[in-house]
Amino acid sequence: MSAYLNTAAEASAASALEASADADPACSEPLAVLGRDVRVPLVTGGEVTYAALDYAASAPALQRVWDDVAAYAPYYGSVHRGAGYLSQLSTDLFENARRTVEEFLDCRDGDQVVFTRSTTDSLNLLAQAIPADCQVFVFETEHHASLLPWRDARVTYLNAPRTPQEAVRTLEHALADRDPYGPALVCVTGASNVTGELWPVRELAAAAHAHGARIVLDAAQLAPHHPVSVRELDVDWVAFSGHKLYAPFGSGVLAGRADWLQEAEPYLAGGGASKSVARRTDGGVDVEWHTTAARHEAGSPNVIGAYSIASACKALTEAGFDSLVAREQQLIARVRAGLAEVPEVKVLSLFGDDAPRVGVISFVVEGWNSSHFAAALSAEYGIGVRDGLFCAHPLVRTLLGSDPQEQGECGAPEAAPGEKSLNAIRVSFGAGTPDEHVERFVGAVKELVRDGAQWKYRTEDGRCVPDTSAA
Repeated sequence: MSAYLNTAAEASAASALEASADADPACSEPLAVLGRDVRVPLVTGGEVTYAALDYAASAPALQRVWDDVAAYAPYYGSVHRGAGYLSQLSTDLFENARRTVEEFLDCRDGDQVVFTRSTTDSLNLLAQAIPADCQVFVFETEHHASLLPWRDARVTYLNAPRTPQEAVRTLEHALADRDPYGPALVCVTGASNVTGELWPVRELAAAAHAHGARIVLDAAQLAPHHPVSVRELDVDWVAFSGHKLYAPFGSGVLAGRADWLQEAEPYLAGGGASKSVARRTDGGVDVEWHTTAARHEAGSPNVIGAYSIASACKALTEAGFDSLVAREQQLIARVRAGLAEVPEVKVLSLFGDDAPRVGVISFVVEGWNSSHFAAALSAEYGIGVRDGLFCAHPLVRTLLGSDPQEQGECGAPEAAPGEKSLNAIRVSFGAGTPDEHVERFVGAVKELVRDGAQWKYRTEDGRCVPDTSAA
């Protein structure tokens, strides 16, 4: 790697380390992210700094990551393909990124890190690699990325547990009834993308292994908020996405045991996955596939995406997860306390108020359509949240007690007082969230519930939007 790149990365790392060393974990400043100074217009007039509170969908990129990528950009070259300096440099950077992710996840000797497009892509890759007679166990509380890829397997869907202990017992009972001689895989989230609650991953892994099953961890919502150790959690694989880990590009990771991945057909057939290709006399071809991670990385890989993930891993590690977690817990407590002061607000939870959680909170507001409420937060306060079922339809409907056939409409109350809501509102935040953003959010919720929206709204393409004809 060039001296310039080393200098830029080292300077950035030194700055982060110096800042984290001087910071009190209980009152550290948010990490610098892109978009922190973006101004957006309000429908009521004027403009305000945008409060990005939809981290669970996509977190803003860290400034550190963006700077590292910008430093590399002039040296861009195709990896594993060329003898030229830039190609060699890019190959070195790509493989170093793999090693950085291995260290970030505390992988075991022999584990492989495969770069993918996202968590969804990672889990679909694993679903393609499992043995043909594998039985898969997955809780209905999972994100669709974990719930849906197992189409060619025998899938057992487990009911939503109401405590972490019940989750472990439910899995143990299900595994005890399976074929003890066939392969089995458990898929579980580390932190819910709906409630933010942490799942008992280590205990679930122990239960899986005690019954001869393997386990894959969906860490999409966990890795940006907490350290993830493959070794300590004793999971067989972990999957996560760069765009939730403060990296700006479409990349992801599947890391873990190599055997099923090496034995499976390549996820994509093509250059890079193939080690040797030869014509046969009958006109066909013989292919020898790689047994390394390259087996499932056919084509020219997303070098910048992989590098951005590695940069984010380094930035979070250097900032110090103890400091980041402590500050995030303060933000969580502030939001939950503020919402608790509004009787019309109901926060959704599986495991109860005392359950440990990350900065993801979903709620409903009595008498309000959730799309209407989220639209008003954006248009009148410059606050970006999410509304709906959050690609976790079975879980949200379980928490709301709603039926899949029911639908709410914008512009009118989704549910009368005392009736169930049909979708929810989600606020999510993390290492780059300023205090002012959560304070503005809590204040806006209180004002909207007390005074109502200042503007009229209508439905457009299934979304609730300000009615500009009312201006």
